Amino acid sequence: MADFSGCIILSLIWLVSLILARSILRRSKRTSYFPPSPMALPIIGHLHLLAPIPHQALHKLSIRYGPLIHFRLGSVPCVAVCSADVAKDFLKTHETSILNRPFLINVDYITYGSADFLFAPYGPYWKFMKKICMTQLLGGQTLNQFLPIRSEEIRRFIRYVLKKAKASEEVDVGGQLIRLTNDVVTRMTMNYRCSDNEEEADEMRKVVSAATELTGKFNLADYIWFCKFLDLQGFGKRLKETLEKFDEMMERIIKEHQEARKINEEAGNDYAPKDLLDILLDISEDESSEIKLSRENIKSFIADMFAAGSDTPAITIEWALAQLINHPDVMKKAREEIDSVVGKSRLVEESDIVNLPYLQAIVKEVLRLHPTPMAVRESTESFTINGYEIPAKTRVFINVWAICRDPKYWENPFEFCPERFIGEDGKSQLDVRGQHYHYIPFGSGRRVCPGTTLALLMVQTTLAAMIQCFDWKVNGGDGTVDMEEAVGITLPRAHSLVCVPITMLDPFPSL
Repeated sequence: MADFSGCIILSLIWLVSLILARSILRRSKRTSYFPPSPMALPIIGHLHLLAPIPHQALHKLSIRYGPLIHFRLGSVPCVAVCSADVAKDFLKTHETSILNRPFLINVDYITYGSADFLFAPYGPYWKFMKKICMTQLLGGQTLNQFLPIRSEEIRRFIRYVLKKAKASEEVDVGGQLIRLTNDVVTRMTMNYRCSDNEEEADEMRKVVSAATELTGKFNLADYIWFCKFLDLQGFGKRLKETLEKFDEMMERIIKEHQEARKINEEAGNDYAPKDLLDILLDISEDESSEIKLSRENIKSFIADMFAAGSDTPAITIEWALAQLINHPDVMKKAREEIDSVVGKSRLVEESDIVNLPYLQAIVKEVLRLHPTPMAVRESTESFTINGYEIPAKTRVFINVWAICRDPKYWENPFEFCPERFIGEDGKSQLDVRGQHYHYIPFGSGRRVCPGTTLALLMVQTTLAAMIQCFDWKVNGGDGTVDMEEAVGITLPRAHSLVCVPITMLDPFPSL
């Protein structure tokens, strides 16, 4: 009997040991599936490690933990991709698993419940809008139609700077570039110029600026579960006020367009679309359209245009001028190229850019050093990369800023050197449209930025005109510009660039 009892006890011990061993083995295996991770804190996870500037902090962590890092923002599982090789695995091999954007409370509210294009989930609506963007809204024919608008607004900007140069006065370069890009976008989208009515213009800029700022703000409610129903940062009131103002502005402009369209229709006139809003209204009224656009879809697409089409090009040009001031030899070489192709009797035009490879190289180098720092996706299914498991519902941060500094692909990656983009044939090399995974300033794959062509046209032509017409000096210090970055989804400068322009053309071309 004793022997029998002993056998039972031994069997129980063996069974418990087996269960514990299997549990430990399962846990160790599961842990080993995830990429390397720093030590997390309770509740906040790794939030404390991302200060003060997230893309720089993740780059520093990648030096210690490798190019693929697993971390938690509160209760949200995340991975950071900090090298070109790993980025290719995500953006090419497993692209279909990360085609969604994560749900963010502020963005969802500002875009009428994710009714826009940029943040919409991947699906029939997103595919339809992508096709419309590439063929109608931002296609070559439409952009050519708006060439006179871009040319006129750049000339208006140059006239303003010339006035300041003659008076030897400083120019708030960042502020004036935002005005320029805002005017281009509002005229392209709604046939409306912000600067016609200064009071109304200021109100529109404030609304657009507030909306852009709020979409980029870090909201604790997105990451910490018990904050979901608490407005600890006071975003609720600001979101409501901003959307109400934007909605009121858009409703007024849409009604004006609809009245003009009705008058033309009753008069029997052929009404060719004058702006992007007209194109969107045409699509929404087309009974045969495969997707019916709602009023919210239209308004949120216009919001996308403001957010992506105004802020980013202006910031890129501002970074470019800052780099040129700090590298006068590059500025001189660019001006000599422009003078040899364009001359000094007329202003540089968009059609000249194809013959200015060094200018193109400068812009590419600026986009390498100062891109939109991170592309954010969310996995829709589990998959494995380099032996590591990436579960569904994981937030994926593609650290474009770090990838464009990957020393495996870039010699002296932190130095400003446009010559790296000039080939032996003297032409500008390396496309910006996401085909080379060590250089993805506009993203890559299906969710690559649809406004790439428009952004390049604005940045290259405006910068060329600024180089051709003026030299730029900063007052005080040693005459150089600091390169400190601020927190923001579009990589703004920490300090606005303020310069004194000096006229380089005499006589000045007719504007």
